[in-house]
Amino acid sequence: MTQPSHNEPTAAGTEEIREQVEQVRTELGHTVEALAAKADIKARAKEEVAEAKKQATAKAGDLKEQAAVKTRELTAKGTALAHQAQDKLPDPVRDKAARASGQAHATAAQAGRVWQEKAPEPVRRKTAQGARLARDNRSALLAAAGVAVAVWLVHRRKG
Repeated sequence: MTQPSHNEPTAAGTEEIREQVEQVRTELGHTVEALAAKADIKARAKEEVAEAKKQATAKAGDLKEQAAVKTRELTAKGTALAHQAQDKLPDPVRDKAARASGQAHATAAQAGRVWQEKAPEPVRRKTAQGARLARDNRSALLAAAGVAVAVWLVHRRKG
């Protein structure tokens, strides 16, 4: 160790020296712990991964909510467009579509009976599942059909 300069006071006794040594030891222990924590790359990496995972989960939740809101908005907009397109259809076209729908319904009923008699069970099960899905999403399907009719009418008049 270095000698104290003449300006610095020297320790009064062994008890004071012991207290100083203990204080330096405590400070050194804290410094060593801090350095060990900085040097523990594995623990720091785990902390960073946990933080990144937390942020990604939060962002995914936000994006999911935004997608749900947009889906509701687009469904509402599509339904409104379908209603507008149906309202703009001339009466003769609407009547013809209704008759065609009635005929299609009768033909579909007959096809359904044949289907029940001839189709294998796994195919019928999958078809029923698809029909349930279509019924559950009826408004979206109607909106898409309305948009398709409107586009067809626009192209028909231009051509």
